[in-house]
Amino acid sequence: MRRYALVGAGARAGMFLRALAVDHADRAVVVALADTNQTRMAAHNRWLADLGAGPVPTYFASDFGAMLAAERVDEVLVTSVDRTHADYIVAALHAGCDVVTEKPMTTDVEGCRRILDAVAVTGRRVQVAFNYRFNPLHEAFRSLLASGEIGEIGSVHFEWLLDVRHGADYFRRWHRDAANSGGLLVHKSGHHFDLVNWWLDATPVTVFALGRQFFYGVSGARHGYARSYDRVHGAPEAKGDPFALQLADNPQLRALYLDAEDEDGYLRDQNVFAPGVTIDDDMAVLVRYSTGATMTYHLTAYAPWEGYRVMVNGSRGRLELEVVESDHVSPAGAGEVKGAAVHGEVAAAERGNARLTVHPYWAPPREVPVPGYSRGGHGGADRRMTDVLFGATTDPMERSATARDGALALLTGLAANRSMATGAPVTATDLLDPI
Repeated sequence: MRRYALVGAGARAGMFLRALAVDHADRAVVVALADTNQTRMAAHNRWLADLGAGPVPTYFASDFGAMLAAERVDEVLVTSVDRTHADYIVAALHAGCDVVTEKPMTTDVEGCRRILDAVAVTGRRVQVAFNYRFNPLHEAFRSLLASGEIGEIGSVHFEWLLDVRHGADYFRRWHRDAANSGGLLVHKSGHHFDLVNWWLDATPVTVFALGRQFFYGVSGARHGYARSYDRVHGAPEAKGDPFALQLADNPQLRALYLDAEDEDGYLRDQNVFAPGVTIDDDMAVLVRYSTGATMTYHLTAYAPWEGYRVMVNGSRGRLELEVVESDHVSPAGAGEVKGAAVHGEVAAAERGNARLTVHPYWAPPREVPVPGYSRGGHGGADRRMTDVLFGATTDPMERSATARDGALALLTGLAANRSMATGAPVTATDLLDPI
């Protein structure tokens, strides 16, 4: 039995803990939880007990090293606040453990160097949970590119839309502070930058970016959305606000956050238009890759619908992917959390669709069917990812991301942040070289 411990007992932890307790109980066991908040750990222990896999010992995050030794941990799951990832990963590696970490692997160059150095010194393994690699649509997309279906790749256009339910949620929790998350180009877009690296089998070389805080934060006053409250719970001014998250109405969110506030003061339901937002919500990025291909990328965090479009131009044609995860945000669902608090597990109630199309030269376009795609759990990717991460299936497509892959995805976002700050293009290897 492989022994797992988890650090960071927020909502995202639930997906990993459930996978271990239910899907992989024949080969793995959860032996401990670590967090800064005992109430959150107690909530996860109740849910583990409901699954027949707990409760397990709990440790405060300051006792992380002692936990690894006392519980004889083989592998650590890191699902804590992004800025803390490097500390836990490096400590786990030097303690002789392997690591599975949520993306992003870390939030800055210094943390990335520390992780890569620790991997080199210890010989231990880091896997980054880039679940988008495991979406059947994205696997089919990669296979088509690798087959030469559209020839040599010249350019990529990638647009990602976060709707006013999902996008807003980054602005009411700890992610709203760039010091915690690195901003959306690190925390969210790292998924997308990793996909392009994987699809093209290439690394970023030159990055230029522009961005701003257009919609959320104090900008909301300009657009007429701002209301005068700091957090939703207990605020009469939040009544009827479509951007207000009612923690008390969601049992999981209440248990993890509202009931845990007295311990650390963390507020999960902040006003998305209140002061204190230091991340951007509208960003454009231009990248040149090691193969010579270029990418234009845009992330919008305040869209009326959620989904994405990817278009790749090649020497023999064009490949297009369009995914509509939800075609609108219903009034009833506006103040909810996508995935019912378990990130990505449940598809939105609104309608969606997906289409993958090959446009060859001198022939009609051909739509490519993709068996296995579903709208829940990131297109069915979460279960497929945990099966590989926890050793239940093999990985012939090399979907499991290494520390190097995590660094390369991070590199595009960090270079983009640097470019936005300086107004100049950034050579990626000036930030982190060699990779």
